[in-house]
Amino acid sequence: MTKIYKDSRVINDLSFEICKGELFVILGSSGSGKTTTLKLINRLIDPDEGAVYLNGNDTKTMDSVKLRRKIGYVIQQIGLFPHMMVKENIGLIPRLEKWNEENISNKIDELLTLVALPPQLFRTRYPNQLSGGQQQRVGLARALVMDPPLLLMDEPFGALDPLLRMQLQNEFLSIKRKLDKTIVFVTHDIEESFILADRIGVMHEGKMLQIGTPSELLFEPANEIVSKIIGTENKFKAIKFLQAKDVMISLDKGCLIESDISCKEAIDKMVTGKIDSCIIKKSNSDIAQISLIDLLNEKDKERSIMDLGNKLSVFAPNDTLSSIILLLKSSKESIAAIMDHNKVLGIVRINSVLMNLI
Repeated sequence: MTKIYKDSRVINDLSFEICKGELFVILGSSGSGKTTTLKLINRLIDPDEGAVYLNGNDTKTMDSVKLRRKIGYVIQQIGLFPHMMVKENIGLIPRLEKWNEENISNKIDELLTLVALPPQLFRTRYPNQLSGGQQQRVGLARALVMDPPLLLMDEPFGALDPLLRMQLQNEFLSIKRKLDKTIVFVTHDIEESFILADRIGVMHEGKMLQIGTPSELLFEPANEIVSKIIGTENKFKAIKFLQAKDVMISLDKGCLIESDISCKEAIDKMVTGKIDSCIIKKSNSDIAQISLIDLLNEKDKERSIMDLGNKLSVFAPNDTLSSIILLLKSSKESIAAIMDHNKVLGIVRINSVLMNLI
């Protein structure tokens, strides 16, 4: 897409894809084109060149009002109607869509509960009776009321104080896990992008310079501008924002072996696969690592590997790197297993992670 204002290309040949179900953060400084990109997505403005496709359909072929009602939009200024109570602000679009009052009321209560505002306390309050954080929660509830598959968020926590901002970021992550939504989140805050994003797109002067996970941007910046925006010279700061999934080493085929085989069978598998060590899943919470050398030194080659190997601490993909480092340090371990829904996804080698941060 390209968007031109007064001979200035505020969006300059922009092209990228957002995956279903991901939280995609657009990161950039003021004037980089972040908000304009959101407005192009929901057709508040149209591109001068190019097109936006939603599930393969050109949005220019869609009715703009119907399109926007399928896209939630949360902005920093919130935009609640001051003369309307909370329930009226949230229920406005459903009433325009002629929902019956019982369904509207139930949906309002459901959403207020989701955003941690007890309905019995907040339904009949006016915006000026709410704190900034409470108003932002109502704004999020209003954006979700039509159950849109796509949610656009433009610096929604930007005007809040740091402590409240961190609280809402954590609450939002919890809400995200409960919802099946694709979210495009605009921010200029690097720490916020690292906390929230599945992937980050770094924008500068209307162009998308690089798209990647937080660790990809941190360790493999595409150019000096990305490096400066991300702040790769201060990698140690990222420890508290990176998650296990960001630094995890995926297991190669053959690295995960069954626990009910013998040492001899395990040796054959590892030699055939040219693997020096492997992960043994003994149960959903009991994971171990064993090396080929240890197996070769085992006298009874017919012995089951069930009782062998060094037990690994287990973490979830969203656990923070800082929490992993602290636990491994206290237990004097250097490797952790990463699991999700009883499936071993990979391992984290703390020493190699820390070396990359130097």
